[in-house]
Amino acid sequence: MFSKETYISRRERLHSMMPEKGIILIPGNMEASYNYPHNTYHFRQDSTFAYLFGLDLPDMFGILDLDEGKDYIFGNDVDIEDIIWMGPQIPLKEKALQFGVTNTAPIKSLYTKVKDAVEKGRKIHILPNYRGKTELFLGELMGIHPAKLVDYISPALRTSLIKLREKKEACEIIEIEKACAIGYDMHTTAMRLAQPGNAEQYIAGVIEGISLSKGKGVSFPCILSQHGETLHNHDHSGILETGKLMLVDAGAEANSYYASDFTRTIPVGGRFTQKQKDIYNIVLAANEKAKSMFAPGVTNLDCHMAAARVIAEGLKEVGVMKGNIDEAVAKGAHAMFFPHGLGHMMGLDVHDMEGYGQVFVGYDDVTRPINQFGTENLRLGKKLEEGFVITNEPGVYFIPALIEKWKKEKINNEFINFDLLEKEYLDFGGIRLEDDLLITSNGSRILGERIPITVEEVENEVQKGA
Repeated sequence: MFSKETYISRRERLHSMMPEKGIILIPGNMEASYNYPHNTYHFRQDSTFAYLFGLDLPDMFGILDLDEGKDYIFGNDVDIEDIIWMGPQIPLKEKALQFGVTNTAPIKSLYTKVKDAVEKGRKIHILPNYRGKTELFLGELMGIHPAKLVDYISPALRTSLIKLREKKEACEIIEIEKACAIGYDMHTTAMRLAQPGNAEQYIAGVIEGISLSKGKGVSFPCILSQHGETLHNHDHSGILETGKLMLVDAGAEANSYYASDFTRTIPVGGRFTQKQKDIYNIVLAANEKAKSMFAPGVTNLDCHMAAARVIAEGLKEVGVMKGNIDEAVAKGAHAMFFPHGLGHMMGLDVHDMEGYGQVFVGYDDVTRPINQFGTENLRLGKKLEEGFVITNEPGVYFIPALIEKWKKEKINNEFINFDLLEKEYLDFGGIRLEDDLLITSNGSRILGERIPITVEEVENEVQKGA
């Protein structure tokens, strides 16, 4: 994927960052069965293994020996049975050299290596894992019950890898922009297909096909629905109707696994109603406000709260909110309409590194999560730094069940016009607008060509498909 020097440098930096010695265990992913053992999902390598070792093959295992200063890849070469089904394969030793690893051995030697470290009382460093099969393997390898693996999670390894991965290298930005280019095609295609009578399933399938034809596929399951008030709506059973809004939250993985993640909200048939324009422009203003603030040293929590204030001010102008806006935002009244965070890190994972533990990635000792409805869902709150890649995705949603609950329980009653909500907005849906950005030395820049986002741009794109 990248030059072997890139991978050597990453591993060398990790060696130097670790305050404790011992061995670091980095399992690659194994095949995952779809509905019977030999029918597997499309293989997706573990991001940490891909970052450090590069090999895009199942059943590989990496070790960084912090005492020896050596790196190892363990994996089995193919036999004749494999060759019959897969064809001839390059030997593991040759593959590993492409990524700067000179020490290779079969999987059986991995057991010996780890057992020797355990018997000598050496520190074993592992990360949280997200696949049961890998946890079972690690438990067997280390001679412990898988439930005990949590006791071996290494804070030092987690902290070091976050520091290593959170600032993107120039070669990584190139790959992310490739994923953004695919995402641009996906979203503009969805806009042109947003015509009455088209099926949501059809549009979702077309844009997923684009991601597969140009990269590894989607970076997460597509969210595409005329019920945008449901934040993660994967039900694509609807037929598009004139006057409805279709929310599309979708991104792609480049062939390198680097991700994109965009959201646009589209008027079916190509024309926003005035009410839709009013709410849409509030969300766009919040997006632009956050973008204007992104810069090194600024906390993303402050950007989130600034976007929330823009949303509250806009909703007051249309009569949905009322009262003192500063008090309303301080008490979280805006969160009935904006119940999620402004954005998250993005890179090899669409929610980058969150497998290590979201709070460790998004916060630090200075900036801590806020325990308040809505704001508690902000995944990235800490100070931004040059080299971060983040998403910017404010939204406004009218969720009937939430409106009913808050009205019944008189939650933030002094800041919300429930009568107007019930009269005019229960069937509105939701609007979210999301871009991907790189934090630069003095601000930020949008990655890739910006997908049509103004009312006029979106309407014009939809009408191209009419």
